[in-house]
Amino acid sequence: MSDDRELAVSEENEITKLVTKKVSEIRPELQDNPYIEEAVRVLQVEGYRSAIGNIWNAVVDDLRNKIIHRSLPLFNKEMKSTIGRECNTYDDFQNHVNDDNLITGAYKIGVIGWEAQKVLKHSKETRHIFDGHPRSSNPSLIKVLGMLEDCIKYVLKEEYPLEIINIDEYIELMDSSDYDRNSMAIENSLGDLPDIYKDEMIHRFLTSYVDANCSTVLRSSIEFCAPILWKVLTKSTKNKVVKRVDAEIGRGNSTNIEYAFQFVEIVNAQSLLSLLSRKYKIEPLIKELEENVDNWEVENRCVKELSRYSSIIPSELLNRYVNALTQTYVGTIGHSLQFSRTDFYADGAALYIPDMFQYFDDSACDSFLESIRNNRTLRSRIEHPRKMRRLRSLGNVLIDRVSQNYHDKKILEALVDEEKEEDFIKMVKKKTT
Repeated sequence: MSDDRELAVSEENEITKLVTKKVSEIRPELQDNPYIEEAVRVLQVEGYRSAIGNIWNAVVDDLRNKIIHRSLPLFNKEMKSTIGRECNTYDDFQNHVNDDNLITGAYKIGVIGWEAQKVLKHSKETRHIFDGHPRSSNPSLIKVLGMLEDCIKYVLKEEYPLEIINIDEYIELMDSSDYDRNSMAIENSLGDLPDIYKDEMIHRFLTSYVDANCSTVLRSSIEFCAPILWKVLTKSTKNKVVKRVDAEIGRGNSTNIEYAFQFVEIVNAQSLLSLLSRKYKIEPLIKELEENVDNWEVENRCVKELSRYSSIIPSELLNRYVNALTQTYVGTIGHSLQFSRTDFYADGAALYIPDMFQYFDDSACDSFLESIRNNRTLRSRIEHPRKMRRLRSLGNVLIDRVSQNYHDKKILEALVDEEKEEDFIKMVKKKTT
């Protein structure tokens, strides 16, 4: 009997040590939580059912407090349709939110992660079976300790999440001189938002940005913040935001349309523009460039604006676009009383065009050769050696852009080889006939 008693005492001591070690992992401010203290007491006397219930009660209590700290408005936005009402106090959670909805809501607003919500639902079932049904089999110590470990790992040792910013208050702050443009702080604040808030925030940014009444302070703050937020948005959200440019075009307010395009540009999302939006922006610029040959001021402005859309030219505008750029770059031969030069071209446009040619593919190169064949003005101008040299510099860009088996590669090779200039002219003429 004495040996049995000593063995029992030894086992109790081991259990106490094991439980004490596990409990020590809980956040310090929670270790004197009544549910935790009760669980520790009953575990020492094999009250495993009661321990399971108390552990779960501690988890529920911690989740409620973390949700309230994180953002009640966000929880209500995510869960109101499921719960059927808003929760504004701790008692509302106690009276109206069951454990499943509590776990789901905590996950949706970023209090717990995907893995945690899966494990916690299993722990909830453990509590439901062994503490909610007195006729269930007796839980083992291993079962209790396993549940305790999961609850500590995923909830009870985890610090409070960051408090979610209030979107209205945040945008109001952005419209003031007190707004701190610290990219790291902004990245933490906006990057920590759940997807539903990120979605709302970026749409609010665009709505404010295109508004004619938007202050220059707010518009400047949006230009700083939007690219940071854009990095952490889903592809679906990005597409929806850029699609709103089409809606602005449909409304017909030219100022708002221009701001919408500017917003897309500051987040570097031109590639997501629809065909309608691309044609709306690009075609008038090409037309203006075509109608203002050798008007350097207009050429400089149009080419600069077109350079922002170099990688997304619609195929039906490609021939006109390439022809206009090529003729602008080559320029004309003339005389000036003011300048001691005869080689004239739009200096500003000439800085952009070679970089714009870097986006060319085989189809764009076809358009380039087509413009040389069919543009009589261009053909006459490249008869002058200086103009042929300018055309050759564009050819040097394209020779590295076309595919290995490009069908007219020999014509390009003749263009870039100064000694084969005559061959190039013959090849172009032959293609024309």
